[in-house]
Amino acid sequence: MLLDERYLLLFERFGKDTGLGHPVEVKLEQLSEVLYCTSRNAKLILTKFQSEQLIDWFPGLGRGHRSRIAFKVDKEAYLIEFSQNLAEQGNYKRAFDLIRIHAAGTLARSTFLEWLDKQFGYKKGEAGEGQHPQDTLMFPVLKQPLTLDPAELLYSFDSHLIRQIFDRLLRFDMQQGSIVPMLAHAWSSNSSATEWTFHLRKGVRFHNGQELTSRDVQFTLERLHNGPANSWLMRGVESIEIMGPRALRVKLSRPNRIFDRFMCSAAASILPYGFAGMEEEDYWSLPLGTGAFRLISWTTGRIELAAFDAYFQGRPYLDSIDIVILPDDCALEMEGNAKIHHSLDTMRMYSHPKEEAWQEIEKLCQGCTMLIWNVSREGPQQSEALRRAVKMILHPAEMVSELGGERVLPAYGFRPETSRSHTVEPMRPERIRRILQESGYAAEVLRVAFHPKYSEDGLWIMNRLAEWGISAEAVDYESWSDADVCISGLVFPEDEVCEVEAYEHRDYIMHSYFDEERKKWITGRIDEAVGAESTDQRRMYLKEIEDHVRDEATVIFLHHRRISTFMHPSVRGVSLNPLGWIDFQNVWLE
Repeated sequence: MLLDERYLLLFERFGKDTGLGHPVEVKLEQLSEVLYCTSRNAKLILTKFQSEQLIDWFPGLGRGHRSRIAFKVDKEAYLIEFSQNLAEQGNYKRAFDLIRIHAAGTLARSTFLEWLDKQFGYKKGEAGEGQHPQDTLMFPVLKQPLTLDPAELLYSFDSHLIRQIFDRLLRFDMQQGSIVPMLAHAWSSNSSATEWTFHLRKGVRFHNGQELTSRDVQFTLERLHNGPANSWLMRGVESIEIMGPRALRVKLSRPNRIFDRFMCSAAASILPYGFAGMEEEDYWSLPLGTGAFRLISWTTGRIELAAFDAYFQGRPYLDSIDIVILPDDCALEMEGNAKIHHSLDTMRMYSHPKEEAWQEIEKLCQGCTMLIWNVSREGPQQSEALRRAVKMILHPAEMVSELGGERVLPAYGFRPETSRSHTVEPMRPERIRRILQESGYAAEVLRVAFHPKYSEDGLWIMNRLAEWGISAEAVDYESWSDADVCISGLVFPEDEVCEVEAYEHRDYIMHSYFDEERKKWITGRIDEAVGAESTDQRRMYLKEIEDHVRDEATVIFLHHRRISTFMHPSVRGVSLNPLGWIDFQNVWLE
């Protein structure tokens, strides 16, 4: 236990009911009990506190004379300063733990969070003699990354971090609408799209200095093929053959005309062969790739990235990125101080600017928030009539109008462009009553799971259902697999590939909630889509799946969200990627 926290413990036990400077009687045995130490060590601690002008200590001399202690520093001020010092040293978890334990009855929590909020943003450090100033981006998030293993990737925040540390063979350029080279400078397929050949760039280095070769790519793709969450990317792959140090060929059992698009996925990010000679567990504690940023540290409360000087596409302008992982229960306070969502998985990041000159970056999220029924388990949700009635009750336009905020467009499909072209039907109460009656619904309680970030959506939905006599109760999001229905969100950074992922990813909700018959039908449509000769044909097959889940109401689309940020005028090169995050590599400061 740190000496500073021991002062807080003593103050809370003996000083909270007395004023500063007023002595209170105390026994040495009581002090030892509070400090969890021997009487001898308690005396040493008291001596240290005296030398730092924190207390006055008056030892009782002789029988019948009790010792006295007087506190000279206010607990709240001391706690704030102590927590700020810890945060400045990068020990955010310890700082938040102290605030959580000791801030009760004070304003320390809100004061500390307000101070912390001012530390975030873009900072140009001071340069020493003969040195260049360091450009750093510091920002908070409200969740720890689940994984930095591309093969197990699911969430958008994890995907964004993985894209900083690793690279893929190819990259899909959303602005050009085409695939562009990345680790592979050239690629091709045979006429039937059952063989794909990739040629690697020369001189690409991993963060440890090791040069990228075909062996690294083969190792990565074979590992991806052997059953992790994203093994769907390799479905149909028969072999991965090395043709030379910088060339390899992938053979498929069926045509896949967008296999090169699959290789643009963050889940197909390339790892070093054999985890660069490390044990796998050790490697994932601080993974290395070929990306624009190196992972310097990853602790419970902090992630540090540093620019990779030897990056093959040019060194980033930013020198470092400092990501502070806040406790979940800080969300409300930080949203009071901050404004911006950078992804659906993280909190609002930047303070609301008062200067009109600040630049605002805004875009509509490619994806949606939706309600998904668990039709793999028995229950009232097996009734298509009930699902269709709920779909009519949960009118997306009314939800957007009443809840507002980041919800800007009622959803009638996965993508905003689909929803914009949809004809909105009015509420038809008589029809809803008739379908509810046909459903045979017998007042069973629906178990609804949703992440805390969807709390407003969840409460709105349950209240709306209650108005129509449908009982619903919220269940812990950790138990979503046992729920009857779940509120979830999708982000599509890679267009068609991400749509396929939504159905086929091992851990995604639709894959878990759909029964085997539905999944088999969907897989068949996907095989037809990836083997299709044209983009129009491919879109037709994928639209058939989307229309089917919408029409039978196994998925009820709710809304599309806006993502935006404000930037200081000195920040240049800012753009939001499809995940809703700033592309760190191109940001620079004047």
